[in-house]
Amino acid sequence: MKKGTIAIIAVVGVLALWAVSGYNKLVGLDQAVQAQWAEVENVYQRRADLIPNLVETVKGAANFERGTLKDVTEARARVGQISGQASEKILNDPAAFQRFQQAQDQLSSSLSRLLAVSEAYPDLKATAAFRDLQAQLEGSENRVAVARMRFNEAAQAFDSARNRFPTVLLAGLFSNRFADKAYFKAQPGAATVPQVKF
Repeated sequence: MKKGTIAIIAVVGVLALWAVSGYNKLVGLDQAVQAQWAEVENVYQRRADLIPNLVETVKGAANFERGTLKDVTEARARVGQISGQASEKILNDPAAFQRFQQAQDQLSSSLSRLLAVSEAYPDLKATAAFRDLQAQLEGSENRVAVARMRFNEAAQAFDSARNRFPTVLLAGLFSNRFADKAYFKAQPGAATVPQVKF
């Protein structure tokens, strides 16, 4: 065999090993993002499952603001419609991801208003069922925040590895498989302290 042929085979071998290694790394990071996404869906589902019980408990309070209950119920329904999309579509489509986040943010906002308005109802606040549901919902909101943070960390690790040279060249060959991941962002106006009026 000629030296030139051996050199070409060696170069092709090194490139093949690099491609396999880079692909496998992207697959591992993509799986980490999907695992964190599953956790996000899990905690959002837990929160959604608590809402009907909370709404039924609050309905028992005389003269409770029906508009607030309606907002919570409608926001939960919108979340259910958007969450029904395939997870992969939401993960790989920035517009679908944004719609998912907006629906979840609207539900969070509605729940916050419900809990704030409930402060004006001492009988409601005194019931054990409401206090238990409120504590579980607050715990769910904390879990949502942690799950979103971990998802963002996994997405950042994936995006960083994907966009580094020369891996970006390999990722370009599999653009649909290794698209950049979207991030959860704060709600618009999140830096503004909410005003609660009774």
